[in-house]
Amino acid sequence: MDITLDVKVGALLEAYPQLEQTLYEISPMFKKLSNPILRKTVARVTSLKQVAEVGGIPPVDLINRLREAAGFSPFETDEAEMDAEGMPQPAWFDEAFVVKHFDADAVIAKGQNPMDDILKQCDCLQPGEILQLTVSFRPVPIIKLLHSRGYVVWSSGSSNYITRNSSTTD
Repeated sequence: MDITLDVKVGALLEAYPQLEQTLYEISPMFKKLSNPILRKTVARVTSLKQVAEVGGIPPVDLINRLREAAGFSPFETDEAEMDAEGMPQPAWFDEAFVVKHFDADAVIAKGQNPMDDILKQCDCLQPGEILQLTVSFRPVPIIKLLHSRGYVVWSSGSSNYITRNSSTTD
């Protein structure tokens, strides 16, 4: 199996178990993958590009470190297309409309997966209301899932603000 941005973490570690240690060396944040629940759920659906975004690492750097450790040649790509910088505050955001707060780190610290709780919290949002999701990393997989379900997300530091998509959310 080739190591590219689209490869899922679970598939990578199945094919190259020795790369787990390399991931830990790249960022201590990836030690969370040793949590069996996260390993079983998140690693199965999370791509290496998403892992790089979550870890705040340029994707080309992550891929090349993993490829080198597995004995492959470097991966070449346009770094501009892989930029994961944050967006400016959107027009729909107003701190006064934050009606719910959810600390995903607290759930993860208990060895649980917060995804279902986050989705339930979002499903309760009325138009214009905002959920503030606090987590120590950028939760790219849940952000993509929320987008597919009609939500918009703005991330700022460890806070991710979520609201229902409407004609006024740009």
